Amino acid sequence: MPSATPGYKPGAAKSADEYAKLDANDESLARWKASLGLDAAAAQAATGPKVTVLSLELVSDTLPAGKTIALDLKDPAKVATETKKNPVTIKEGIEYHVRITFRVNHSIISGVRYIQVVKRSGIKVDKLEQMLGSYGPSPNSEPYVKNFEPEESPSGMLARSGTYNVKSRVIDDDGEVYADFEWAFKLGKEW
Repeated sequence: MPSATPGYKPGAAKSADEYAKLDANDESLARWKASLGLDAAAAQAATGPKVTVLSLELVSDTLPAGKTIALDLKDPAKVATETKKNPVTIKEGIEYHVRITFRVNHSIISGVRYIQVVKRSGIKVDKLEQMLGSYGPSPNSEPYVKNFEPEESPSGMLARSGTYNVKSRVIDDDGEVYADFEWAFKLGKEW
């Protein structure tokens, strides 16, 4: 679960249609709402999940030319199975950052966070909590991309031994879970 901010209480959730109808006679506010995708067309298409998490990538300047590390999250069970058999290899001692790509389908989402817990041999070794923010429906169904702060991978012989298991979750202030998936990685001398 995400960490809580003392005294903060999220407001009542409203549909895109409710937001679109608020202050309907204010011209500048109507233009702003339209730029967020809160027009009548977006409000009518309120079926399916609010958010679709498309991919999680590891980005580094040290990656060999043409190599990418991306988890396609359209099938989270497949990602868990594949990375358990063949964990993602991350080079030790390098700087990298995580990039998440997602689409907001039909509602306003607020206080969305990405949380990951990393364990090795069943012992928690790291927890990352990154605020993604608040978004309206994706304009023209274009996905949103969020780059996290840079991190440095551990190094040394002990860090390279064993596999790291990661549980990741995308959740909002109301506790609604948009994605829940597992993956694995190992550290190596090279990518």
